[in-house]
Amino acid sequence: MEKNFDKKEIYKLKEKYPLIDDLINKKETFWLNHELKSFDEAIKSIDITEADVIEASDRLKRFGSYIKTAFPETKSTNGIIESDIAEINEMKKVLEDIYDISIGGSLMLKKDSHLPIAGSIKARGGIYEVLKHAEDLALHHGILNEDDDYSAFASDKFKELFSQYSIAVGSTGNLGLSIGTISAKLGFNVFVHMSSDAKQWKKDKLRSCGVTVVEYDSDYSVAVAQGREQAKFDPNMYFVDDENSKSLFLGYAVAALRLKEQLDKSLIKVDSDNPLFVYLPCGVGGGPGGVAFGLKLIFKDAVHAFFAEPVNSPCMILGMMTGLNHEISVFDIGLDNKTAADGLAVGRASGFIGNVMKNLLSGIYTVKDDELFIMLSSLADSEDIYLEPSALAGMYGMKWIFGSEQGKEYIKNNKLEYAIKNSVQLVWATGGSMVPEDEMKKYYDKGKSLIKK
Repeated sequence: MEKNFDKKEIYKLKEKYPLIDDLINKKETFWLNHELKSFDEAIKSIDITEADVIEASDRLKRFGSYIKTAFPETKSTNGIIESDIAEINEMKKVLEDIYDISIGGSLMLKKDSHLPIAGSIKARGGIYEVLKHAEDLALHHGILNEDDDYSAFASDKFKELFSQYSIAVGSTGNLGLSIGTISAKLGFNVFVHMSSDAKQWKKDKLRSCGVTVVEYDSDYSVAVAQGREQAKFDPNMYFVDDENSKSLFLGYAVAALRLKEQLDKSLIKVDSDNPLFVYLPCGVGGGPGGVAFGLKLIFKDAVHAFFAEPVNSPCMILGMMTGLNHEISVFDIGLDNKTAADGLAVGRASGFIGNVMKNLLSGIYTVKDDELFIMLSSLADSEDIYLEPSALAGMYGMKWIFGSEQGKEYIKNNKLEYAIKNSVQLVWATGGSMVPEDEMKKYYDKGKSLIKK
C-alpha cells in the first residue's frame, strides 16, 4: 500500500535529511551514499549471483539464431544485441570548457543509444524478459528443447502458440518500445500502457507494429498500476514489472559481461590503480541498477557507479537517501515529475533496486533539463553523435566528480587522488538513435539557443 506523507512528516524528514530541501527547491544536488560498503561485504546480503547473470547471458546466446532471423540488422553480430564503446576526446574538451573542470583519465561513451531493434538500453532487459517468457512457454508446451535451434521461434508453429497469450507493460516510452517490438514479432498480443510523458512518435511506432497502446494523462506509476491490474484478471497475460522484475534486472546485468570483453579487447585495464567510473541515467532504477550490479560483480571495488536524475524527478535519490525507497514519491515533497527526459520521468523508485544497490551505489546526482539540451547539441557538434535528452544525464557526472566539493570528497575518501588520472569515465548513453529527425532537430536547436544565452 503506497503511503501519502503529510507536511509534518516531510518536515521531520527534512530535519533528518537536509538535502531534501534542495530537492524541493529543484536545486541540482549530489548525494554520496554513506551506506556504500566493500563489494565482498555488500554481496553477502544480496541473493542474486554471478551464476544468474551467466545463465541470462547463455539464454541470450541461444536466442541469437532467432534474433538474426527476425531482425536482419543483427546478422553482423550473429544475433547478439550489443553496442559499441567510443572514446569521446572532443566532448571531453567541451565539458572541461563549459564547466571549467579538468577531467582525469579518458572519457568514453557506451552507445546503448544505438542498440539494434529498440534503440535504447531497454533492448537489454525488456527484450531479455520477453524472450525468457517465450522460452518458458515453449518448453512448457513441449515444442522446444534447450539444445534446439532457436531460429524455430520465427516459425508459424511458435507464433500460433504465442498468439494465445498476451503481454502487458507500463512505460514512459523506451521500455514499451522494446517490449512491444519483440513481443509483437514473436506473435504475442501486446498491450503497452503509456504515461503522459511518452513521446508521440514512440506510440505511433508501437501501433505500426500491431501493439495496442493505452494512453494516460497521468504519470508512469499510474501506467504501471493499470498494466498490472489488467494482467491480474487474465491468466494468459504476462505483466513485465519494471519496478520489481528480476528477469529485467538480469537482462541489464549481462551488459557488464559484454563491456568487460570490449575493454579487454581495447587493452583497457580496470583495477584499483585504473578505476572505472560509470554514470547511468535513472528512472525507476531497473536498467541502471542491473548494469551497475553486473559491473560490481566483475570489477568489484574498482568500479564506482553513479545514477543521474532530473531535478523534477529525483525518485531514487529521495528513496535511497531516506531508506524509504518506493514508499516515498517526489509528489510527497511537492515536485511535479515533469521533465524533458521522458525516460526518467518517474515519481516513485523501485524498492527492489533500492535494496539491491543500498551498499553498492556510490552516489546519485540531479541535473536540470536545460543542461541536457546543452550537452546534447555539444555532443552532436563535437562527436557527431545524437542522443535523446535523458541519455545525456550521465554526461553531467563530470561536473560533479571533477567540479564539486562532494566529488573531491569522494575521490579523497576512496583514496583515488593518484588513480583518478588513470581512470575511465564511462557515460552510459541510454537512447536516441530512433528519434525522428525533425524531433532531434528541435532538441539540437534548443541546446544551441541555450548555449548562445
